[in-house]
Amino acid sequence: MRRWDRSEAFVEVVRLGTFSAAARQLRVSTSHVSRLVGQLENQLGTQLLYRTTRQIRLTDAGTLYYQYCRHLLDGLHEAEEAISDFQARPRGVLRLTSATTFGERYVAPLVNDFLCLHPQLEAHMHFTNRRVELIDEGYDLAIRMGVLKDSTLIARRLCGRHEYVVGSKEYFEQVSQPHSLAELSHHRCLVGTRDSWLFDVDGVRREIRIDGRWHANSGPALLDAALKGLGLAQLPDYYVEEHLRNGNLISVLDDYVYRDTAVWAVYPRHRHLSPKVRLFVDFLVEHLAETLPSKTPLPA
Repeated sequence: MRRWDRSEAFVEVVRLGTFSAAARQLRVSTSHVSRLVGQLENQLGTQLLYRTTRQIRLTDAGTLYYQYCRHLLDGLHEAEEAISDFQARPRGVLRLTSATTFGERYVAPLVNDFLCLHPQLEAHMHFTNRRVELIDEGYDLAIRMGVLKDSTLIARRLCGRHEYVVGSKEYFEQVSQPHSLAELSHHRCLVGTRDSWLFDVDGVRREIRIDGRWHANSGPALLDAALKGLGLAQLPDYYVEEHLRNGNLISVLDDYVYRDTAVWAVYPRHRHLSPKVRLFVDFLVEHLAETLPSKTPLPA
């Protein structure tokens, strides 16, 4: 018998209202439940329940003990579940979503690596630039970037990225390079999913609202427009690093580069996290940053 069996029997009797209902819940006989509660009262040296043929009622001591005991037992059950899950191998279907380009380039290869380690697991990946409602649409987790707004979700930081303002050589043959944030108003700005750009001003995060005649919700389309000289774009390092190195793009306002756009694993709040989600998030924490472009300064 576990040390808390007597307390568990008492809590179930109070919660369900009868000894017989508690016995069915605990899958034991009614007499066994009655005996456990009696042993608990003897152990504590006080009566916890008033018993009649029709109902039970808590004594003052029973009310106090129930309030404490209920929370303690919840914690014990959660601990038992956690150990069971810890020992269990992840199985079932892992459903995740991510922004299209980031997901295809960096998330999918890591999912594939994870499946090689856990062949009993399946993965359903959905890449979209639409903001997915995880709970309503049945996803286990999402990979998101930037400032989060879902207070009902759990978020774990995976890594941070840089945001560069870039333009092509052809664009800068037409206009001079900006050297201050105020000069952005004199430039053609390419607008992506955000209508403001992020900068670091003396260690403080600052947003500058931008506008322009070109708008799209696609990173690759934004990159292509910048490469073709249509204007300035702010893009994360994994989009522009290769083009900065080969000279197709030039970064400007480097003194204000925002260097901490967070990448998050976001998942619904549950009483206990499933092994498949917990292990995959741990896997991302360990491996995602090393697969992304380096954070070394890039040539202008």
